[in-house]
Amino acid sequence: MNLSTDHLAIRTTCAYCGVGCGVQATPRDDGTFAIAGDKLHPANKGRLCVKGSTLGETVGLEGRLLYPQVRDADGLHRVSWDDALGKVADAWKDIIAEHGPDAVALYVSGQLLTEDYYVANKLMKGYIGSANIDTNSRLCMSSAVAGYKRAFGEDLVPVCYDDLELADMVVLVGSNTAWCHPILFQRILKAKEARPEMKLVVIDPRRTATCELADLHLPVKAGTDVWLFNGLLSYLSRIGAIDPRFIGEHTNGFDAALNVANADCADPAAVAKICRIELPLLLEFYELFAATARTITAYSMGVNQSSAGTDKANAIINCHLIGGRIGKPGMGPFSITGQPNAMGGREVGGLANMLAAHMDLERAEHRDVVQTFWESPAIADKGGLKAVDLFKAIEEGKVKSVWVIATNPVVSMPDADQVRRALDKCELVISSDIMQDTDTTAYADVLLPALGWGEKDGTVTNSERRISRQRAFLQAPGEALPDWQILSLFAQRMGYSGFDFCGQHGVFDEHARLSGFRNAVSDVPRAFDMSGLAGLNQREYDDLEPAQWPVRRNAAGKLQTEVRLFKDGVFAHADGKARFIATAPRLPRHAVSEDYPLSLNTGRVRDQWHTMTRTGKSATLADHIAESFVDMHPQDALLSGVKEGELARVTSEWGAMVARVQHGGGIPRGSVFIPIHWSGQTASDARVGAVVNPVVDPVSGEPEFKHTPVRVEQFRVNWHGFILSRDEVNLDSIAHWTRIQGREFARYELAGRNTIKDHAAWARALLGVEDLDADWLEYEDKTAGVYRAVHVVDDRIAQCIFLSPRQDMPSRAWLASLFAREQLSEIDRVGLLVGMPVEKGADTGPTVCSCFGVGRNTICNAIIEKDLKTVPEVTVCLKAGGNCGSCVPEIKKILVQTRVEAEEARL
Repeated sequence: MNLSTDHLAIRTTCAYCGVGCGVQATPRDDGTFAIAGDKLHPANKGRLCVKGSTLGETVGLEGRLLYPQVRDADGLHRVSWDDALGKVADAWKDIIAEHGPDAVALYVSGQLLTEDYYVANKLMKGYIGSANIDTNSRLCMSSAVAGYKRAFGEDLVPVCYDDLELADMVVLVGSNTAWCHPILFQRILKAKEARPEMKLVVIDPRRTATCELADLHLPVKAGTDVWLFNGLLSYLSRIGAIDPRFIGEHTNGFDAALNVANADCADPAAVAKICRIELPLLLEFYELFAATARTITAYSMGVNQSSAGTDKANAIINCHLIGGRIGKPGMGPFSITGQPNAMGGREVGGLANMLAAHMDLERAEHRDVVQTFWESPAIADKGGLKAVDLFKAIEEGKVKSVWVIATNPVVSMPDADQVRRALDKCELVISSDIMQDTDTTAYADVLLPALGWGEKDGTVTNSERRISRQRAFLQAPGEALPDWQILSLFAQRMGYSGFDFCGQHGVFDEHARLSGFRNAVSDVPRAFDMSGLAGLNQREYDDLEPAQWPVRRNAAGKLQTEVRLFKDGVFAHADGKARFIATAPRLPRHAVSEDYPLSLNTGRVRDQWHTMTRTGKSATLADHIAESFVDMHPQDALLSGVKEGELARVTSEWGAMVARVQHGGGIPRGSVFIPIHWSGQTASDARVGAVVNPVVDPVSGEPEFKHTPVRVEQFRVNWHGFILSRDEVNLDSIAHWTRIQGREFARYELAGRNTIKDHAAWARALLGVEDLDADWLEYEDKTAGVYRAVHVVDDRIAQCIFLSPRQDMPSRAWLASLFAREQLSEIDRVGLLVGMPVEKGADTGPTVCSCFGVGRNTICNAIIEKDLKTVPEVTVCLKAGGNCGSCVPEIKKILVQTRVEAEEARL
C-alpha cells in the first residue's frame, strides 16, 4: 500500500495521556494528514482533545535525529548502525565482565509501545541478568501499582470508562481531569447532563479548571489525603455504611486498618482541621459517599506523586472495600494513568521491581516460569534500581553505562541537576530518541534515531486495560528504526539468541503467549492474561480491534474479555481475598521553614505534554500558555516581594529556576504551583525538576513532586521585550528567555539585566540584520525607554522586536497574525509603529479555545455585543468549547467576569 496516496483513513491511537483515544489519520493530496477522532474506538467515540487534534502539527522532521551518531573530542559524528551498536555492545561486554550485570542499566518510557517495552525487559532481566531497567512511569503511576498489588494481589484496575458514566457519584482526587484527561472529563460531564442528580466531587489543594464544574470541591492541604480517607473509613464504620458479609468472606485485615484509622481520624473535626477544610464541607462529602453506593473514586498524580503515595492509594481502596463497592457497574477505585502506554509497560514488567506478565521478581516460581519460557541464560533474582536511586548510582560510579530510551530525565526527574551531574560523569551514555537536541541527548556518547508517533507500529494499553493498535501511516525518516528492533539488533551483537523477531507482530505474539504460559495450572492464576490473542497471523494482528484484558478463548475458540474485574469477589492473593491495608498518616518528609516558607506543587497545563519535544512544535498548542509561571496567592507574593507579571526566582535546597508570577485565583496560602514542561530547549532557566526534592515513597519509589519547600524572590531585570522572527535567534547573551513556536515564525519572550545604550544597533545585531539599507521600521521613546522595530523583506514582515522597561507591551496575537500576510499594508505599518492595531477587532487576545483558535477578546466582545449568558450560547456563537471542551471552565469564568465588569461599568 502506498501510504502517501491511499485516501483511506488509517486507524491508530493518540500519543499522549492514558485515556488511549482512537485516532484516524487521513492522507491529503499535499502529503500531509488530517487528524480526527476514531468514532469506532470505545475510549473516545470520535472525540479528541486539542493535543490529539493537533498531532498532525508535530510530525515534521524539524530537529529530528535521523542517523546514528557517536561523540568524540571533536563532537558528534555520523556512523553506521553496525558501528554504533558495536561500540555499545563491546563496551557493555567489557563492563559486565569486569563489574557484573548491575553495572549497566536501561531507563525507558511510557511513550514506548508494548512491543518495545517487552524486548527491553527481556534483554535486561533474562539475558543480561539484571533488573536495572526502570521507566519514567515510576514518576507518575508506580504508587498506584503498589497500592493495587497490596490490596488485590496483582496490579489490577478493576473498572472501565463506562463506569464513570454509570456512577451516581464520581470523586476526582488529585486530578485536574478537565485539562489532563479531557475526553474522560467530557464523558463524565455528558453523563451528568443526562442525569443532573449525579454528583461530581473534586479533592485538590488547588481550585483547578476541573473544580469549576464540580458540585463539591474539597481544597485539602497538600499531603493530607490519608487523613481524609482514613476519616472516611472510620465514619463509614461508625454509621454502619459497611458490608459485613463482603468484609468477612472476601477480605482480610479490616480490623487492623480500622484501628489505625480510628487512632487519628475518628473525629471529623480533627480531620477537618488537619486537612484545612471546613467541617460542614467534610461532612457533606462523607455523607454523600456513605449514601451513594455507585461511586467511582478516580485518582491521579496528586495521589501518586507523594512520599506517602502508596498509602494514599490504599486508603482510597479501603473505603471501597468496606462497603463491597467493587466488581459492580459504576463503582470502584480507578487509577487514571498519565502516559499512553504506562499500562503496557506494567504488563511486560517494565519497572525495576517487576517481571513480565504481572509476575513477581521476588518469587522463585515466577522467575522459573519466565526463564523457562524465554529459554534465557539468566534471570534477575532481585529488584533493580528505581529511577531516583539509579541516577544516584550513576553519579557514584556504581552504574557505568546507562541507555536512555524515549525520555528526557534531565528535565523530568526530581533533583534534575543531580541527573545532569550523573550523566556528565557516566562512562557511556546512550540515548535512543526522535529528537537531535534535548537536555538529555546533550550528554549522550551514542545517539540512536528511533521512530516517532505516526511511524511506529504496535500496541498500547490504556487506563481501562484496553489494548489498541498504534498503526504507522508515515514512512520511516532517515535511518530511524523502531525501538524493539534497535534493542533486538543490539542483543544479537551481544551474542544473545531469542531476539530474531520477524517484526513487531512476532514480539506481540511472544508477549501474548507468555501471559498464558503455565497460568491455567497455577495455584493462583494471574488475572493478566491475553493468551486469547496468541497465534494471530499478520493480518489478524494488523486488523486487531481494541480489546480489554483478560482476553482468553473459550472451548469453542471464541474470544472472551472482562469489562470489569472481581465480579465474583475473588482476588489475586493466594487466599482469593482482598486486603485492607493499615495506612498510618504521615506528613511529607521535608517541612516548610523560615528559609523555604512555601510548598511547591508541580503538574501539567492544558495544551502541553511532558518536556514539549512533541507539543512544542505546534503553534496551536503554544497559544494558550506561552511561558512557565509560578502561581501563588497574592498575599504570599506580597510577603515574597514579587508582583503579578514579574519574573521570580524559585529556590529550594536542590536547585532553582525562573518563572513569571501569576495569581490564578485557585492557589491556597502557603503554596505555589509551577508546570513541568519547560526545558533548556524552550527556556533559559525554567526546569522545575531542578527544584523538586528527590524524596520517594518507600514502597513504590515514586518521587514527591507535589511538595517541595521553596522560597520565591524577585528576579530583577532592567528591561522586558519580545521578538517574533522567521529565522532562529541566538539568545545566549540574554538573561532570561522563552521560545514559543508560532506559525511561520518563532516567538521569544525576553528580559535583560544589561543596559542598552543604542537600541537600534543592539536590536540589529541580535536579529542579524547587517544591511543598513534594509527595510527597517522603528520607533523609540528614549525618555520612556521604549523601542520598537520591524524588519520587512519583500513587503512581508520578517522580524519584529519590542522593548520596554515595563511588562505591558503590544498584543502578540495581533502581531502573529501579520506573519500570515503576503504583504503588509500601509495601515499595518502604522499599527506596527504605534504598537497597536489600528483596525477594530484585529486583536483577538490570548487564546482560550485552542481547537478553534478563539481568543479572549473575541469572547468578551461577543458576550457584551450579543448578550451571551451561558457557555452553550458562546459555543453556538463562536464554536469555542465545542470540540474537546477543556476550555469550558475558562469560558465559564470569562462569562462571569465580563458580565460583572459590564454591570459595574453601567453603574
